Amino acid sequence: MELLAYAAFFLTIALTYAIMCLGLNVQWGQTGLFNVGVAGFVGLGAYVSAALTTPDAAERIGGFGLPIAVGWIAAMAAGGVLALAVGLLTLRMRSDYLAITTFGIAVALQLVFQNAEVLTGGAFGMAFIPRPFAGLQGQSFAFNMVNLALTAAVVAGVYLLLEHLLRSPWGRALRAVREDEIAAQALGKNPVLLRIQAFALGGAIMALAGAVQAHFIGFIAPGNYLPMMTFQVWAMLIVGGSGNNRGAVLGAVLVWAIWALSGAAISEIFPAAQQARAASLQIVIIGVMLCIILLWRPQGILPEVRSVSRHLGIRNKDS
Repeated sequence: MELLAYAAFFLTIALTYAIMCLGLNVQWGQTGLFNVGVAGFVGLGAYVSAALTTPDAAERIGGFGLPIAVGWIAAMAAGGVLALAVGLLTLRMRSDYLAITTFGIAVALQLVFQNAEVLTGGAFGMAFIPRPFAGLQGQSFAFNMVNLALTAAVVAGVYLLLEHLLRSPWGRALRAVREDEIAAQALGKNPVLLRIQAFALGGAIMALAGAVQAHFIGFIAPGNYLPMMTFQVWAMLIVGGSGNNRGAVLGAVLVWAIWALSGAAISEIFPAAQQARAASLQIVIIGVMLCIILLWRPQGILPEVRSVSRHLGIRNKDS
C-alpha cells in the first residue's frame, strides 16, 4: 500500500510537470518561441494562488482564504497577463530578445520571491497552502490517489483544449508562422499577433501548473523556482517530442522518473556528507540522456506529426 501511495505521489508531481510541458509546447513546439523563463511563470502562478487561498497571516499581505479553484483561475490570469506584457514588448524583435527577456524576468521574479517577505514570506516560503481533499491527509494512499485523479483531469483538460486548438485554423496558422513567417504573412496572417496569443496561452498554462503543484505539496519556497526547473521542462519536451502534446506528457513522466530515481540512488550510494555535491550528478544524468535521445531520435520519442506529410502519404498510396 505504501508503494502504491508513493507511486501516486510520484505520478502527481510528474503530471504537474506535464502541464508545464504542454504550455512550453504551445510556445516552442507550435510557434517557435524560445522561452527560457519557465520557472518564473510557474512560480508566479504558485505564489498568486497561495496568496489568495491561504489563511490570514499577520506577517504578510494576502491570506484571503478563497477557494482553490479561484486561486487556480487567478494564477492563470497572472501568468497570461505577464506573458502578454512580455510578448507586446519583445515579439516584434528578433527571437534572441525573447530568450534574454524571459530569463531576466525569471531571475527577477525569483529575487522577488526571495526578498519580498511582505508578499511572499521571503526565504521561509509560504506554508499552510490548502490541499485538495485535505480531509484525507491522514490516509496517504487515498489522499494521493484522489489528488492523482484530480491532476490527471487537469492534464486531460489542458491536453484536449490544446489538441482542439492545434487542429483549428488558429493552430494551423501558428505552425505556418513557425515554418515560414513571410509566406504566412502573404496569406493574410498576422505573425506578431499570433505569437503574442500563443505566448500568453503558454504562460497561463505554466502558471496553472505552478498553482496545481503548490496546492498538492502544500508549501512553496523561492528555491523551488530556480533556473534548474526551466532546464528540466525543456529536457522533458525535447525527450518527449517537441510539437506533439502526447510527447510533452510522455517526456515529463519519463524525465521526472529518471530525476527522482537518480536522486534516490544518490542518497543510497553516497554518505550524507557528500550528497549535496553528488546531487549535481542528476544534471549530468539528464544531460547524457538528452545527448542519447538527440543522437537516436533528434525529434524526440513521439515527434510531431506533420499533417501535410500524412496527407501526401495517403495520396501516394492511392496512386
